[in-house]
Amino acid sequence: MVSSSYYRKPSPGRKGNKPSKLTYNKHQGWVEQSTVLNAVKKLLSHEFIDCGYRLMTSYLKREGYLINHKKLYRIMKTAGLLKLENRINRSGAGRKFVKFRKVKTSRPLECLEMDIKMVWIPSVGKNAYLLSVIDVHTRRILKDHFSFSIKQAQVITLLCELFENYEYPESVVIRSDNGSQFIASNVREYLGLIGVDQEFTHVATPEENAHIEAYHGILKKEVFTRFDYRTFGQIEQILKRYVTFYNKDRLHGLLGRITPMEKWEQDRHLILIKKQTA
Repeated sequence: MVSSSYYRKPSPGRKGNKPSKLTYNKHQGWVEQSTVLNAVKKLLSHEFIDCGYRLMTSYLKREGYLINHKKLYRIMKTAGLLKLENRINRSGAGRKFVKFRKVKTSRPLECLEMDIKMVWIPSVGKNAYLLSVIDVHTRRILKDHFSFSIKQAQVITLLCELFENYEYPESVVIRSDNGSQFIASNVREYLGLIGVDQEFTHVATPEENAHIEAYHGILKKEVFTRFDYRTFGQIEQILKRYVTFYNKDRLHGLLGRITPMEKWEQDRHLILIKKQTA
């Protein structure tokens, strides 16, 4: 054995450098571990934020902390904040099917996805329905509609308002499943009239509409399973607040730890607008 592979005397305790007890903050200077922990708890006390140590690291960096995700892992593990249950408790025929399962985009308003999620309303004992439209490139929720009934008329109205707001952009594709509201001839005729291509997912393949499915999954985790609500009005107000939070404040890992609105502002100049004609 070479001498570098063993010690003359056993060293007591854990080998390696001891973890630092101080963390630097651009606004406060060097702070104790308890200050970092309080900052984590403050972020987790937000009615919608519930994340692990990696995404929490990005939130803390936005508040001026120069901290490594491994160090934050140790801090949150010691405080028992890694496990979810230990975190702060806050109460037609002729359809065009998708060709590619995975969507690749280069600009906003290139590919949109829409879907409807059922929401149980305890006070009336029946479901309400949430129709959401997401921009795949930026993950921004562009429009939603929440009511006890969503039919083709509501879909057309929502899409009309959406595309009118952006002056009917060019080369837009919108994906959906095969719900009766989406395959209705009036909806398909309207989209064809304004030059929007409509694609439908194959049967039993939610992964072809993955981005809006993921958003509705996030809603289940961060809203519906964590808030006690009884009436339609209560959950409607929560959903309005959450969409604002999701677009403007929630960091998205696949966007590089920025918010959907920040990604939108970065790339909005790439949106293609149809030329105005007399």
